[in-house]
Amino acid sequence: MRNFRITVNGNVYDVTVEEIGEKAVKAPRPVPVKAPAQKAISATAPQPTIAAAAREPLKLSAPKGIELRCPMPGMIVNLMVPNSTPVKKGQVVLSLEAMKMENDIAANADGVITFTVQKGANVDTDDVLAVIS
Repeated sequence: MRNFRITVNGNVYDVTVEEIGEKAVKAPRPVPVKAPAQKAISATAPQPTIAAAAREPLKLSAPKGIELRCPMPGMIVNLMVPNSTPVKKGQVVLSLEAMKMENDIAANADGVITFTVQKGANVDTDDVLAVIS
């Protein structure tokens, strides 16, 4: 049996570990060291609470218009047009890397594009990539 003192998130725990099996190594016994007294931890100790506002994801107000959604999970490699630029339906507006392939994503309507993602951002299926108004 070996004894260890482990500190996790500022809480100190004394742990006893039993070595089993034929290849268990006999380690020298550690010399006891007096440690400063630690606060006892109760199984029913109240857990820290998080404010309800902090638990909910931050929702940014997106501009009104037609949303250009991500067809598959991946990473934004390049934005092909500047933000707030007029685009035509079918025009390639960004490049998405998915499964080690670059995929061109085209505008789904005519209008002025406002991107909601940046180059290098990881995106999931159905994430809003841009809004065309």
